[in-house]
Amino acid sequence: MLGLVRSGNEDAALISGSLIAVADGMGGHAGGEVASKIAIQTLQSLMPVLTNSDIDTDSIEDLLLNSLHTIDTKIGEYTDEVPQLRGMGTTLTALLSYADTVALLHIGDSRCYRLRAHTFEQLSNDHTIIQELLNQGSITAAEALDHPQRSVLTQALMGDGEITPLLQLFDAKEGDRYLLCSDGLSGVLTEKEIKNFVKKDDQEVAIKALIDAAYIQGAPDNITILIADVTRSEVMANQLLGAAL
Repeated sequence: MLGLVRSGNEDAALISGSLIAVADGMGGHAGGEVASKIAIQTLQSLMPVLTNSDIDTDSIEDLLLNSLHTIDTKIGEYTDEVPQLRGMGTTLTALLSYADTVALLHIGDSRCYRLRAHTFEQLSNDHTIIQELLNQGSITAAEALDHPQRSVLTQALMGDGEITPLLQLFDAKEGDRYLLCSDGLSGVLTEKEIKNFVKKDDQEVAIKALIDAAYIQGAPDNITILIADVTRSEVMANQLLGAAL
């Protein structure tokens, strides 16, 4: 979804029955759109392997983790061919469900939240200068809201090999609800506000309410929101969104 300020959508997303992902591109001359598209389409190309029930879980986790290196390499190869796009990059936050596990692959500042019963928490850790300052206790949460470096990333997929992949594993519990979003949402709404809308039973109603609330706040950036519920029922989906199309 386009924000009210940006004229182009640099966000891209993937929706499937067991794998969902959000990528928020950055870089001028449409570079952000290219980078996020490479990330999402590369992840989609790995789906047949990642969702193959004959492959053991350790191998699946290794493949998912190494997908970040694959994406980073592809971005580097692209900028070698189109040097005017050098400096483009993208975040990537992805969830893969397999066996009784939900794996979170994350780099950048797009976020993953989980609503379990009445507990709503951020599972991803922002790769930003602000987050590092918060972790160090150098600034307060209130100071972080309007800090001049609040959007500066410490990690992103930019084709330079300077990434430290991290895969977090969580138990899959039926009824859990996951939210993936670009910072176009988390940058304008508080965690409490996001929780209030995510609690709505219908996914589409919840997504619309979140987008409407972000628009009321001015929506200075693109907004991409995915909501997924853990269920034992088979879910059939394979869809690309945003710049990935």
